[in-house]
Amino acid sequence: MLEGLASATVSLTREDDGMRITLLTVPDCPNAPVVRERIDRALGGRGADVELIEVADHEAAVRLGMTGSPTVLIDGTDPFAVPGAAASLSCRLYRGPDRRAEGAPSVADLRRALCGTEAAGERAGPAAAGPSSVRS
Repeated sequence: MLEGLASATVSLTREDDGMRITLLTVPDCPNAPVVRERIDRALGGRGADVELIEVADHEAAVRLGMTGSPTVLIDGTDPFAVPGAAASLSCRLYRGPDRRAEGAPSVADLRRALCGTEAAGERAGPAAAGPSSVRS
Protein backbone atom coordinates (compact mmCIF):
# COMPACT_ATOMS: atom_id res chain seq x y z
CA MET A 1 0.00 0.00 0.00
CA LEU A 2 1.18 3.53 -0.74
CA GLU A 3 2.37 5.63 2.17
CA GLY A 4 -0.30 7.90 3.62
CA LEU A 5 -3.21 5.84 2.25
CA ALA A 6 -5.62 3.27 3.61
CA SER A 7 -8.15 1.75 1.24
CA ALA A 8 -11.34 -0.29 1.51
CA THR A 9 -13.62 -1.24 -1.37
CA VAL A 10 -17.33 -1.35 -0.62
CA SER A 11 -19.90 -2.73 -3.03
CA LEU A 12 -23.13 -0.83 -2.49
CA THR A 13 -25.11 -3.05 -4.85
CA ARG A 14 -24.83 -6.52 -6.32
CA GLU A 15 -24.58 -5.44 -9.95
CA ASP A 16 -21.61 -3.63 -11.40
CA ASP A 17 -22.34 -1.27 -14.29
CA GLY A 18 -18.72 -0.18 -14.59
CA MET A 19 -19.04 3.14 -12.76
CA ARG A 20 -16.29 3.74 -10.23
CA ILE A 21 -16.78 6.06 -7.28
CA THR A 22 -13.85 6.95 -5.05
CA LEU A 23 -14.40 8.62 -1.71
CA LEU A 24 -11.33 10.42 -0.39
CA THR A 25 -11.41 11.26 3.31
CA VAL A 26 -9.09 12.03 6.17
CA PRO A 27 -9.04 9.43 8.95
CA ASP A 28 -12.13 9.69 11.17
CA CYS A 29 -13.84 12.23 8.90
CA PRO A 30 -17.28 12.81 10.47
CA ASN A 31 -18.84 13.29 7.03
CA ALA A 32 -17.60 9.99 5.54
CA PRO A 33 -20.64 7.98 6.74
CA VAL A 34 -22.96 10.77 5.58
CA VAL A 35 -21.56 10.89 2.04
CA ARG A 36 -21.48 7.07 1.80
CA GLU A 37 -25.17 6.93 2.72
CA ARG A 38 -26.00 9.71 0.24
CA ILE A 39 -24.07 7.96 -2.53
CA ASP A 40 -26.06 4.78 -1.83
CA ARG A 41 -29.33 6.75 -2.03
CA ALA A 42 -28.23 8.58 -5.18
CA LEU A 43 -27.36 5.29 -6.89
CA GLY A 44 -30.92 4.09 -6.28
CA GLY A 45 -29.98 0.42 -6.61
CA ARG A 46 -27.68 0.86 -9.61
CA GLY A 47 -24.35 -0.90 -9.40
CA ALA A 48 -21.05 0.83 -8.81
CA ASP A 49 -17.70 0.07 -7.26
CA VAL A 50 -17.26 2.43 -4.33
CA GLU A 51 -13.80 2.73 -2.85
CA LEU A 52 -13.04 4.57 0.37
CA ILE A 53 -9.49 5.88 0.60
CA GLU A 54 -8.27 7.49 3.81
CA VAL A 55 -5.65 10.11 3.01
CA ALA A 56 -3.25 10.87 5.82
CA ASP A 57 -0.71 13.27 4.29
CA HIS A 58 -0.56 16.26 1.98
CA GLU A 59 1.51 14.49 -0.69
CA ALA A 60 -1.19 11.81 -1.06
CA ALA A 61 -3.87 14.52 -1.22
CA VAL A 62 -1.98 16.20 -4.06
CA ARG A 63 -1.47 12.91 -5.91
CA LEU A 64 -5.15 11.89 -5.63
CA GLY A 65 -6.71 15.32 -6.23
CA MET A 66 -8.27 15.65 -2.79
CA THR A 67 -9.37 19.24 -2.13
CA GLY A 68 -10.81 18.59 1.31
CA SER A 69 -12.57 15.80 3.12
CA PRO A 70 -14.70 14.26 1.81
CA THR A 71 -13.88 14.45 -1.89
CA VAL A 72 -16.01 12.35 -4.25
CA LEU A 73 -14.51 11.19 -7.54
CA ILE A 74 -16.71 9.65 -10.22
CA ASP A 75 -14.65 7.70 -12.71
CA GLY A 76 -11.61 9.64 -11.49
CA THR A 77 -13.09 13.13 -11.78
CA ASP A 78 -14.38 15.45 -9.05
CA PRO A 79 -17.75 16.69 -10.37
CA PHE A 80 -17.89 19.27 -7.56
CA ALA A 81 -14.41 20.68 -8.16
CA VAL A 82 -13.81 24.36 -7.74
CA PRO A 83 -11.31 25.59 -10.36
CA GLY A 84 -7.98 26.41 -8.78
CA ALA A 85 -8.73 24.71 -5.45
CA ALA A 86 -5.54 23.43 -3.84
CA ALA A 87 -5.07 19.94 -2.48
CA SER A 88 -6.00 19.87 1.18
CA LEU A 89 -6.61 17.67 4.22
CA SER A 90 -9.09 20.22 5.60
CA CYS A 91 -12.84 19.76 5.94
CA ARG A 92 -14.71 20.37 2.72
CA LEU A 93 -18.11 22.01 2.51
CA TYR A 94 -20.64 21.68 -0.29
CA ARG A 95 -23.45 24.06 -1.21
CA GLY A 96 -26.76 22.22 -1.40
CA PRO A 97 -29.67 23.08 -3.68
CA ASP A 98 -30.87 25.50 -0.99
CA ARG A 99 -27.36 27.11 -0.97
CA ARG A 100 -26.68 26.05 2.63
CA ALA A 101 -23.23 24.65 3.40
CA GLU A 102 -23.10 20.95 4.27
CA GLY A 103 -20.28 18.48 4.91
CA ALA A 104 -21.28 16.26 1.97
CA PRO A 105 -22.91 16.72 -1.44
CA SER A 106 -26.70 16.46 -1.35
CA VAL A 107 -28.42 13.37 -2.74
CA ALA A 108 -29.86 15.55 -5.53
CA ASP A 109 -26.41 16.90 -6.49
CA LEU A 110 -24.93 13.39 -6.42
CA ARG A 111 -27.74 12.12 -8.66
CA ARG A 112 -27.07 14.94 -11.14
CA ALA A 113 -23.35 14.12 -11.12
CA LEU A 114 -24.02 10.39 -11.59
CA CYS A 115 -26.52 11.01 -14.39
CA GLY A 116 -24.16 13.44 -16.09
CA THR A 117 -21.47 10.77 -16.07
CA GLU A 118 -23.78 8.16 -17.55
CA ALA A 119 -25.33 10.48 -20.14
CA ALA A 120 -21.98 11.73 -21.40
CA GLY A 121 -20.47 8.26 -21.42
CA GLU A 122 -17.42 9.83 -19.81
CA ARG A 123 -16.42 11.82 -16.76
CA ALA A 124 -18.81 14.46 -15.51
CA GLY A 125 -17.68 18.04 -15.17
CA PRO A 126 -19.12 20.75 -12.99
CA ALA A 127 -22.20 22.45 -14.40
CA ALA A 128 -22.09 26.20 -14.83
CA ALA A 129 -25.07 26.68 -12.54
CA GLY A 130 -24.63 23.42 -10.63
CA PRO A 131 -23.49 22.67 -7.12
CA SER A 132 -20.51 24.45 -5.68
CA SER A 133 -17.96 23.34 -3.16
CA VAL A 134 -16.10 25.41 -0.61
CA ARG A 135 -13.30 24.50 1.79
CA SER A 136 -13.25 25.51 5.42
